[in-house]
Amino acid sequence: MTSKAPSAARVHRSALVVDTHADTPQRFVDEHFDLADPLGGGHLNLESARRGHLGAEFFSIWVEPTRYQGQFAHRTLELIDSVRSQAARHADRMVLATSAAGVERAHRAQRFAALLGIEGGHSIENSLALLRQYYALGVRYMTLTWSNSNDWADSSGDLDDRTVHHTENGLTEFGQDVVHEMNRLGMMVDLSHVADRTFYRALDVSRAPVLASHSGARALCDHPRNMTDDMLRAVGRSGGPRSKGGVVQVNFFSGFVSQAYRDAARALAPEMDAAVARARDRARTEGREFTHADREKVRRSYLDRIPRPPLSALIDHIDHIAKVGGIDHVGLGSDFDGVSGQLPEGLDSAADLPKITQALIDRSYSAAACRKILGGNLLRVLHEVEAVARPPRSGRRRP
Repeated sequence: MTSKAPSAARVHRSALVVDTHADTPQRFVDEHFDLADPLGGGHLNLESARRGHLGAEFFSIWVEPTRYQGQFAHRTLELIDSVRSQAARHADRMVLATSAAGVERAHRAQRFAALLGIEGGHSIENSLALLRQYYALGVRYMTLTWSNSNDWADSSGDLDDRTVHHTENGLTEFGQDVVHEMNRLGMMVDLSHVADRTFYRALDVSRAPVLASHSGARALCDHPRNMTDDMLRAVGRSGGPRSKGGVVQVNFFSGFVSQAYRDAARALAPEMDAAVARARDRARTEGREFTHADREKVRRSYLDRIPRPPLSALIDHIDHIAKVGGIDHVGLGSDFDGVSGQLPEGLDSAADLPKITQALIDRSYSAAACRKILGGNLLRVLHEVEAVARPPRSGRRRP
């Protein structure tokens, strides 16, 4: 006799579902969006989180590096404040969490946990003091780079651009200091977006397990934002011999999930770029600022022509990382509200997260394995990063 597969709905409800990347703060500040509002074309609000049984979300604090040149900290603080304000405004339904235990407490109290993660090390303006202040405000991970390299770490997004200064080894001495300080504070080192050499150098430096907050498998979609099989295994070994290893949170964006979608988008790129240039010129003529959101709207009008990949393509990434890196080293990093193209079929908002659990059950993943993928692995890593930050109980100073 074969055992009956567990109910996907029951498994999903029993899990503490954690997503590690949503760009909704841009909407809070620029569109005056409130989490109690209807989605309005977005992916995440309180109602969709409730329907999708999303227990905790890391809200991405992303500063567009060209538009906010010279104002990185100012914009960073505005975005942090927007998330904290949402938590205060909706205190009956959500709470700002700053630890794994805080997430677990919020879940027991049936409240949505909001966490903070900085996307792009340029936000610290080459200052460890700023990094410490961001931690004090609740930031619990930082992606070392966004698509732009900074003075101390290289990005996968501009590595071939000869006009951009790059480091010799992936991280400068100051970059290594940043990783050490993040370890000391208890802030997760996020390696999504970084160049491959920066990835490996950061692994050598970090004393704690690392995070890839929104990345996929390069073997399935050959994008530099995704990770090779060797990198997937390296994340699982990160943190040293006593560590249980880090975690790769799978990005839902179709351009990172499907090679066919990526190829189609690349074919459209010249036409899209020309349309963006025309829209920028028109805005300049009219005396208007041309924002990143304006650019993404133009791009979206072209990318919507491409068929969405099936949900199974996303599950393939989860499955691949689980098999190559290990079941303890994969999770969910949606990129909600942060992609100009479509998500896979059937994923239109956070309300659709139970479909992922159903797909995993259909592929014979156990209830325990599903709970690890849905959030357990991420919480384990956060617990360990916090433990590395704590001084030894004996009171002796760490060397």
